Amino acid sequence: MKRTISPLGAIAVTVSALTVGSFTPAVAQADETSVKFSSPSGNIHCVIDAYDEPTPTALCQIEEISYEVPVGVGRDENGGSCPHRTGSGNDFRLDQGQPGFIRCSFAALGGGVGPWPRLDYGQSRSFGAIRCDSAASGVTCTDTGTGHFFRVSRDHYELG
Repeated sequence: MKRTISPLGAIAVTVSALTVGSFTPAVAQADETSVKFSSPSGNIHCVIDAYDEPTPTALCQIEEISYEVPVGVGRDENGGSCPHRTGSGNDFRLDQGQPGFIRCSFAALGGGVGPWPRLDYGQSRSFGAIRCDSAASGVTCTDTGTGHFFRVSRDHYELG
């Protein structure tokens, strides 16, 4: 796969080269169709994406959980039930205009896309009407137009 560096990427590389020796946490990055970030703990990774959708979608994956999800709660993007062992409660989705849901888990979110920019507690990222907030209590993604959301942390999740 051929990768190119945009002029903005070249500036980021130059700035990074100038700041060697000092640590500055990464910030969430955006392109024309998506925003990606991880929680400060690195346990939650999210993408707010409009690449394949007519409206923004928030997708979050949590690596370590201590809650259990009842069988049959997870679903696919069409509302169907998940294949066996794929509705684990590690993946969440919020489509603009729809309630948040646990989605079927098939692979690591963004596997192979490189480092995830950290979104510090108290910060948020938006794409269209979808906004995700990072807090010590977890990540909450909300459709600001409808109020639909999902909230996820290592200890619990909430859908609405």
